[in-house]
Amino acid sequence: MNYAHEMPFGAAVFDGGEVRFRLWAPDARSVTVDFSSGNLPMRSVDGGWFELKTSEACPGDRYQFRIDDRAVPDPASRFQPLGVHGPSEVIDPKAFLWKSADWRGRPWEETVLYELHVGTFSAEGTYRGAEQKLDYLSSLGITAVEIMPVSSFPGKRNWGYDGVLPYAPSACYGRPEDLKHFIDAAHKRGLMVFLDVVYNHFGPEGNYLHLYCPQFFTERHKTPWGQAINFDGPGSRMVRDYFVHNALYWLEEYRVDGLRFDAVHAIYDDSKPDFLTELAETVRITVGRERQIHLVLENDHNAARYLGCDLRNCGAKYSAQWNDDIHHAAHVLLTGESDGYYADYSSNPIWHFGRCLAEGYSYQGERSHFRGGTSRGEVSRNLPPSCFVSFVQNHDQVGNRAFGERITNLAEPRALKAVLAVLLLAPSTPLLFMGEEFGASTPFLFFCDFEPDLAAKAREGRRLEFARFAQFSSAEAQAKIPDPNDEETFLRSKLDWGSVEAQIHSDWQKFYRELLARRKSAIAPRVKDVLPGKARFEVLGKKAVSVVWPFAGGGQFALIANLSEESLDIPKIPEGSLVYATVEEAAALAKPRTMPALSVAWYLKP
Repeated sequence: MNYAHEMPFGAAVFDGGEVRFRLWAPDARSVTVDFSSGNLPMRSVDGGWFELKTSEACPGDRYQFRIDDRAVPDPASRFQPLGVHGPSEVIDPKAFLWKSADWRGRPWEETVLYELHVGTFSAEGTYRGAEQKLDYLSSLGITAVEIMPVSSFPGKRNWGYDGVLPYAPSACYGRPEDLKHFIDAAHKRGLMVFLDVVYNHFGPEGNYLHLYCPQFFTERHKTPWGQAINFDGPGSRMVRDYFVHNALYWLEEYRVDGLRFDAVHAIYDDSKPDFLTELAETVRITVGRERQIHLVLENDHNAARYLGCDLRNCGAKYSAQWNDDIHHAAHVLLTGESDGYYADYSSNPIWHFGRCLAEGYSYQGERSHFRGGTSRGEVSRNLPPSCFVSFVQNHDQVGNRAFGERITNLAEPRALKAVLAVLLLAPSTPLLFMGEEFGASTPFLFFCDFEPDLAAKAREGRRLEFARFAQFSSAEAQAKIPDPNDEETFLRSKLDWGSVEAQIHSDWQKFYRELLARRKSAIAPRVKDVLPGKARFEVLGKKAVSVVWPFAGGGQFALIANLSEESLDIPKIPEGSLVYATVEEAAALAKPRTMPALSVAWYLKP
């Protein structure tokens, strides 16, 4: 079976052997398609379009658009074999034969996400290298692999959020068919594949759209990364189509099971319906009718109105959002750190932690001191807990630290295991960051590979970013922050799979396997039964909390978590049978008694 997404731009290969090239360039006077053997003129059509259909091109040919004597890559290129500044390659997506054509996905309630960066996940740093680990991930208890952005970016290494050609998977990791092979292999093992996509900005190097299509951008809005993309002004219809088609392209042509949308709070759109609503609705009425498709947001605004999708009625809703609130509360509980955004959680972290478990967001309209006293968030307590993705590590929370330290380097192991016993078994959706399951000691640093002038700005910007912290107030301290453009920074971030054999790492791995196995057997089958809006939590001490999630048909999940260094008297043991406990003493709890320090107990009443 083969698959291709039909789109109104780029290079499309037809069954008869012809190739159609199409480009939107409203400000261009003339456009040609340049090949190594010569060039062919494109004819101007209505609405700023240029088009060419020819039998003189075939799959594998490399081409560029020459716009008013300036050669640029195809903005809808399916592959850039020589990087973002080089020629595009004509790709025939139907040349790849899928072996898992009957794959229809898995229910969201079964999701256990594993976020990875292709370049640092394996020694090879390729799609093929990552594919060799799929059996391992499946046996660990993972059900969904989430890949950090792979769209073509400048240089040989990058987190992926500096992409400039959203349709072209980076040649650093392999060819398009290698990525498809990875996804096909994952599906054969029952694993979903999610892809992180960036629709809020283009990277600072290699974006040529502004040269011939300034309508793609707007001065009406600003992002943290510069000029905003035009989602709501004159000419925005084509811009919106470009990104809607990109989502459909990954879902249809690459058969990914879900997309994670980066920092959608930086997508500025005053139109009705807004871009996010239109995108979700389009996906649901197309690909979503045939397969189980899951759409996940990163949204600092905690906009609950976008969430609430289930298998019965998705409409224009999203499946879930990364819940930074629960991470921040857990991090403060584990480390005591209160710099930056952690300040909003530092006065009573256990309350924030409990509220996240029971209600989703902790900030549901309350004022954020970190954000200058502005209100943040919308009411989320009436949403299912599966709408919120929980984690103690991800690429941001590790990599945005100056030295890329993982939580295992910052927290006491028993305390960390107690928090993990909460998050990996809670009815919210858990996410792991690559290597955390074996307590990886390698850092995950911020790295890139820009041209020299931009590289210098990235290096200095990174140091200035941390200058407001006391420990980096001096130039000497700032100079110790790893240079993002140094290849060694990237190499240090690669996982050390050989370390898994060491006792300390194999013990961590055993712990994760046990928790995920318990989640699969006792928790996941009942997540859909949790009654939205009825969960309740109670703070029992400075670092202790109890939470109850009632079921729609009667029964409940219940949790008691003592995250303090002292034992705690529990006034009442929840109803139901004990399904998991972190220590033997907690396992013995059957009547009012003392809860040991750093212990967690889960109860189920069917």
